[in-house]
Amino acid sequence: MNSKGKMTFPCPACSANIRGHPAFAGGRAGGREVVKAKARRGDKGLSAAKVNANLEPGKYHDGGGLGLYLRVDANGSRFWVQRITIRGKRCELGLGSPPLVKLAEARETAAANKRTVRAGRDPLAEKREAAAALTFAAAVDSYLSAKLDEFRNPKHRAQWRATLDTYAKPILGPKLVSQITVADVLRVLEPIWQSKTETASRLRGRIENVLSWATVAGHRTGDNPARWKGNLSEMLPKPGKVAKGDNQPALALADVPGWWADLNKREGMAARALEFLTLCASRSGEVRGMTWDEVEFERAPGATRATWVIPAGRMKAEREHRVPLSADALALLESLPRMKDSPFVFFAPRGGQLSDMTLSAVMRRMQEAEVKAGRPGWLDPRSKRPAVPHGLRSTFRDWAAEKGIERDLAEMALAHNVGSEVERAYRRSDMLERRRAVMTRWAQFLRGEKMAQKVVRMRGKER
Repeated sequence: MNSKGKMTFPCPACSANIRGHPAFAGGRAGGREVVKAKARRGDKGLSAAKVNANLEPGKYHDGGGLGLYLRVDANGSRFWVQRITIRGKRCELGLGSPPLVKLAEARETAAANKRTVRAGRDPLAEKREAAAALTFAAAVDSYLSAKLDEFRNPKHRAQWRATLDTYAKPILGPKLVSQITVADVLRVLEPIWQSKTETASRLRGRIENVLSWATVAGHRTGDNPARWKGNLSEMLPKPGKVAKGDNQPALALADVPGWWADLNKREGMAARALEFLTLCASRSGEVRGMTWDEVEFERAPGATRATWVIPAGRMKAEREHRVPLSADALALLESLPRMKDSPFVFFAPRGGQLSDMTLSAVMRRMQEAEVKAGRPGWLDPRSKRPAVPHGLRSTFRDWAAEKGIERDLAEMALAHNVGSEVERAYRRSDMLERRRAVMTRWAQFLRGEKMAQKVVRMRGKER
């Protein structure tokens, strides 16, 4: 009761008389608002359970003096927002969205922003600078973390990342998304546009999606350099117009020993991987993804043998494949260095997997050296196009046919399906030791063995 004998109602927040208090309209409703405000101030903040709960649209204060709020939109979208004063101007900073950004992470970022402001800097300007510095590799990770859940098929999810990691990241990975041009995208696509048209076409679309995300997220501006219509369509032939079913250019059998001797002189891990690919008649992806734990060594007195066991998940036919290693292939493996913390046999400079284009580049440089020396180089005898790594499997198949090696043995060496489904179900043996002898003969041929030639004399009337 005041000096005039009237009842007073002290504000629970500031002890002032509730009547005429600027924050209240007066009466009981105002009193309830005061208690609600006090409860909000005394609240310990949000919890992980509350953040994930079914919340009404609005803003939910976290407390703690960081100015952190969880904003819930009418459509259910949630965003972390921080209210902060930067150089006298009140701003709202977006800190990401749950569940990608957890409550603890949002608090850490909000606290870091407070420290930045206290140090006299502008966290908003620094955030913009960081956004502009996003690399393509980081953009791929951010894009896929948000989009991969949309792909129901696990194989599709794996292919998405695999194609970007294999073909795009070696060239675009370290580049800032804001600086990627049409020329950069063409450097990724051109080497495989003719030989792997379907893969290249899908890859282009995936690069376009990643760069579109980067544009919407504020990391780049302008046209998308991976866009097809009116852009790359003017630079590359339409996928439907590229010849389908065209065989990969292979080495002529007569050129093999010379090519092999040239390859042996080349330095570098990619050259060794290409040698191993040739010795085993394997696919590029199988060799590049090879790890040391896939090699089974059999050590016996006076000799060592080894078998490379490729798991089903890395095989085109999706079944385990055993490769009997010839003495030449084993010697190559034993000569290789090993990188600490890298499981790969043929590792990239930073310890990861070699890119497909790295092996292709070795053959391209070999061809360029031949042409520079005034020679035709290593050409496919039919198409007259320079041989490529995958074409070496065709060369092996031609050699096996010329040598009279059984069809099933040759096809098994190439990891092809042999016989009907029923036949494969009942076949118990993969003829490993017989294939080991075949691969030993193949290695001898690579070193310069001359093919036995049969001379067939034709009898007939002289003219």
